[in-house]
This record gives sequence, structure tokens and C-alpha cells, in this order.
Amino acid sequence: MRRESGRLGVSGDPYGCHEQPRVERFVVPCILVTVKRHPIHGYDLMERLSEMPFLQPLPAPGVVYRHLRRLEKDGMVRSSLEPGSGGPARKVYSLTPEGDKCLGEWITRIGRRKEGLEAFLLWAKQDQHGQGA
Repeated sequence: MRRESGRLGVSGDPYGCHEQPRVERFVVPCILVTVKRHPIHGYDLMERLSEMPFLQPLPAPGVVYRHLRRLEKDGMVRSSLEPGSGGPARKVYSLTPEGDKCLGEWITRIGRRKEGLEAFLLWAKQDQHGQGA
């Protein structure tokens, strides 16, 4: 089977029933909330992201750094160079007021999505057990 776009999903699954959910966009609010807690450099950020059970599969470092560059370009985070411990200076990221506003918008959207998903699950489970119409 094929999707309308003519492409098969991962592992030939045309409807995504057996695929992991995409985290590409969800990594942005995860970066923002982590940077809001305290200024952080990229390596530590990757460590913090790996500790988030809801961010699975963990995005590749290149994906995270691409988002960091875009967030910095768009004024959501700022960076400064801090001396490294025995090595080169490290870029440390901190949240800007614009980034804090963006994070608030993400929190609102995620809350709405959560409510919608919970309603779907309740409806679908009732239907599975023969309670739906």
C-alpha cells in the first residue's frame, strides 16, 4: 500500500502504525525548557535531553545543534563563549525573553494536544470494548 504522496512509511508501513512518533519538532520546546533552567553548552544539553523519557528516540546531535543555530538566529536563545576547563572556549546558550515567550506558546499548544490525545484515547478504548456507537 502507498500513501497519497506515493511514499511508503518506515519498514513499508504506509500508515505509520508501527513507527515511532516523530520528535523532530518536539525537540525545540525541550531545548527551550532546558536552556531556561540554566545557561548550558551543547554537550550538557545533549546529556539533559537524553534524560527526558518523553523525548524518544533521542535526536542526533546534528539535529540538536541545527535547532540551536536556528533558535539563535531567530533570537530565541543567545550564546556566549566561556573558557573551557583546559580546552577551547565553549559556546554557552541562554534563553532570551523572545525564547521564553515561544516556550510559553509551546506549553499551551502541547497542553491542547494532550487534551485532544486523551479524548481520542478514551473514545477509541470505549469503541474497542464495544461501548461506542
